[in-house]
Amino acid sequence: MTGWTEDELDTIGGSEEVGISSRRRDRSLRPYVTIWVVRVGDDLYVRSAYGPDNPWFVRAKASGSGRIRAGGIERDVSFAEPGADAHASIDAAYHAKYDRHGPRIVGTVVGPQVVATTLRLEPTRAG
Repeated sequence: MTGWTEDELDTIGGSEEVGISSRRRDRSLRPYVTIWVVRVGDDLYVRSAYGPDNPWFVRAKASGSGRIRAGGIERDVSFAEPGADAHASIDAAYHAKYDRHGPRIVGTVVGPQVVATTLRLEPTRAG
C-alpha cells in the first residue's frame, strides 16, 4: 500500500469523472467505464448509480482490483468496502460536487439504496 498523494487526491477527487477498469482473472484490464468519483478526507469513493447488478460494479466486486485514471493520473487500485460511518459524508460529497445535474440524476448515487454499491478506492502498487 503506497497511499494517495495530496496531488492525486486533489486531481482525482476534483475530476468530474474517473475512468475505472477491473482486472480479469488473467490480470489484464477490462475496458474503462466512466463514472463519478468523490473525495472525502483522504479517501476516494465511487458508487454504482444503477444498482448492484451494474456490470462494471459486479466485475469490480468480483475482481477486487483494477485501475483508475483521471486528470492525467493513472493508478492501480483495490476496491474496498467503506466503513459504515462514511456514507453520510459520501452522500454530502456527491451532493456538493454534482447537485448541479439535478435531483433525478444525483438521486441515483445518494441515499440508503446505494450503500451496498459504494467502493473505496485504495491505491496499490502496479501489477
